[in-house]
Amino acid sequence: MIQDTFRQKGLRKKLVDILRDKGISDERVLNAINRVPRHLFLDSSFLEFAYQDKAFPIGSGQTISQPYTVAFQTELLQVREGDKILEIGTGSGYQSCVLIEMGAKVFTIERQKNLFDRTKAFLPGIGYFPKMFYGDGYKGLPSFAPFDKILITAAAPGIPDELIRQLKNDGIIVAPVGSGESQTMMAMEKINDQQKKISEHGKFRFVPMLNKKAKD
Repeated sequence: MIQDTFRQKGLRKKLVDILRDKGISDERVLNAINRVPRHLFLDSSFLEFAYQDKAFPIGSGQTISQPYTVAFQTELLQVREGDKILEIGTGSGYQSCVLIEMGAKVFTIERQKNLFDRTKAFLPGIGYFPKMFYGDGYKGLPSFAPFDKILITAAAPGIPDELIRQLKNDGIIVAPVGSGESQTMMAMEKINDQQKKISEHGKFRFVPMLNKKAKD
């Protein structure tokens, strides 16, 4: 049975206050995080810690990102109601749900088959319906392009050209870029095919973005 108790809602509100204190200022992002029941995405052994500002393992070598990281990337994306957003790295689906709560149409790719199957079965049960695809994030979804925004939720050595091609002019890609232990958060605005505007937004740590599909 899915439960979202008054206590959990209260803990979520405290989490939002922590994120606001850490510098997240977009109230739409904070409201979305306040509405998504993060405890439902975690293994039962982590339930007591669901509303701490920490990342937790979700299997297949992946993690559910720290809420601050989710909020930070989402804020950089400048989400508008009705935006068509491509997410690379579905993971637990938590980030997808935050985007959906902001009124986005979410297309999301996961390369780990076990994780994909689990998340695809789980999200409709809590009322979220992103368009989910099992595949290689480096290739994106050309048949559904162009996208208003693209969000990469794993460490990429660079922003793949194929994804830039699938972005609309005036669209934004947000990605943690770098192959070392930490990555630089980058926001790239595509002015047109020749012009891009890139800004850097501090250091973060992500699991690496891998190409090709993985069966487990």
